[in-house]
Parts: sequence; structure tokens; C-alpha cells
Amino acid sequence: MTWTISWELYRSFLGVLREGSLSGAARALGITQPTVGRHVAALEEALEVVLFTRSQVGLLPTEVALALRTHAEAMESTAASLQRAASGQGEGVRGVVRVSTSEVVAVEVLPPIVVKLREAHPALKVELVSTNRVQDLLRREADIAVRMVRPRQEQLVARRIGDIELGFHAHPDYLARHGTPRTAEELMRHTLIGYDQPTAFVRDAIKSFKGFTRDAFSLRTDSDLAQMALIRAGAGIGVCQVALARRGPALVRLLPRALSLKLETWVTMHEDLRASPRCRVTFDALAEGLQAYIAGQGTMARARTSASE
Repeated sequence: MTWTISWELYRSFLGVLREGSLSGAARALGITQPTVGRHVAALEEALEVVLFTRSQVGLLPTEVALALRTHAEAMESTAASLQRAASGQGEGVRGVVRVSTSEVVAVEVLPPIVVKLREAHPALKVELVSTNRVQDLLRREADIAVRMVRPRQEQLVARRIGDIELGFHAHPDYLARHGTPRTAEELMRHTLIGYDQPTAFVRDAIKSFKGFTRDAFSLRTDSDLAQMALIRAGAGIGVCQVALARRGPALVRLLPRALSLKLETWVTMHEDLRASPRCRVTFDALAEGLQAYIAGQGTMARARTSASE
């Protein structure tokens, strides 16, 4: 057995384990499919074992591969820690910081925060990852994340920002054409905008409002941005952030007592990045900007709210 095995071989091995194919691993790792294949073959030769078997559904890991997974992931975590420690060195706020957040927050909330941050630190480069998937900070898929769930990993530094409120909203034009629902029963007779495939958050949220299920929606999309666009276009009634609904054209909030959901909001990063100037100032800027955004939810003078509750 060869004991000096390159980390790159284990990296490709983990990619195939997670993606189930050479092509999927190649896309995830940003390398070519033949390279992934050579890495896996080289690792099998060095370890003198078979790691994967071919099937109609892709590459299936052997028992040996499954036993090696924990150790390979420990190597991956160590490699990411080395990279974080190295990136934290140097003088001044410069370099690249990768920020992960949801679609709506990335498009509707963070841009002015990023502008202010870049004005203060022009040598800083910001990569904004717009995704509703929770990215793994331990594997350094991102440096900093804005999350709507409390981080559980002990290695993460997290700051609770507050709660972002959600509620039913409609454009005034829609209400002028179809009337304003005064009760939950009347609401269910309107054109409702909602999800196609429920997420864990949606399944938990709809418990507070009976009947708000997939079958009730006349317009369905899993894109929060698309739902927001449909509400703003006057297509129907949907759920969106209260603070965003106040922006022009202002939307009307409906039945606030019937549905008022809260998104617990956190800014988090790996503890190894606390010594990094670029990550520290970005973390603080995001926390400050999001706190100001959440505080604005209480300014009812800017909102157009239906008198019916």
C-alpha cells in the first residue's frame, strides 16, 4: 500500500460519493470527468481496494468506501481550516469574501449593504451566492452565510439579528378588480400564489393557517423572487416579507392576525475566520445592515395595511 496519497484523490473520491457519478463530481469540483476517473482509479490502486461498483443508477460505494468517508471528510475539514487560516493573514481589508444567502435577501436586501461595504473598503471583492440551499461553511462553500435557521455546528460563530416578518399581501390593482378579503374563508376564494414543492419551513409554516396547501394555489412556483414578482404584478395574493411589501409599488397587507410568520435571522461564519480582516468587516457590515432592515419593519407609517384583521 502507498502511504503518500495526494489529498486531491480523496477530494475526488468524496465528490463521487456525494454526487453518485463521475460527471456529477466533476461539475461540483470544477474539474474534468476524466480527471475524476483517474483520481478514483489511482486511489483504488494505492489502497488496493474497490471503492465503487457500476449500476444503472450510477456509481455505488462499496462498504470500504463508506468506511473511509468519515476519515476523508476529516481531511477535507482540515484542508479547509488551513485555507481559512492562510486567507486570514496579511494587512488591510482586501481579497475575496464569499457570502451565501437566500434569493430574496440577495436581490432585495443585501445590495445597499454591499455598496456601503465596498465604499468603505474598495480593495474588498464580494462574491454573493444566491441560493435557498444551506451551504456548508465547514467545507468552505462560503465564508459567511445569512441564514434563516439557527446554526448548530460548534465551529461556527453566529450572531442573531432578529426576526423577519412575513404576511399575506396583494397589489392595490388586484384588490380593486377582485375585492379585499375580510376573513380567511374569503381569502381562500381568491387567486393565491404559492409553492410547488414544499420545503421544511413551508410545511411548518402552513400549520398556522389551515387550507394554505399546494392545491389552494392558482399560481405555483418554488422561486421566492417569482412569487414576489407575481404579487407586485397584481396576479394574486401571496406571502412575502412585510418590509419588502412597503417598497414601491406599495402592497397592501391582508389579515395580519390570520398569518404572521417570523423568520429567525442569523449571520454566521467559521470561527477560524475571526482573525481575517476581510471576513470580520463583512460580518459586521451584514449584521449592522440587516438589523437596520429588520428595525424598519416597525415603521408602520410607510405601510399600506388593510383595516380588516
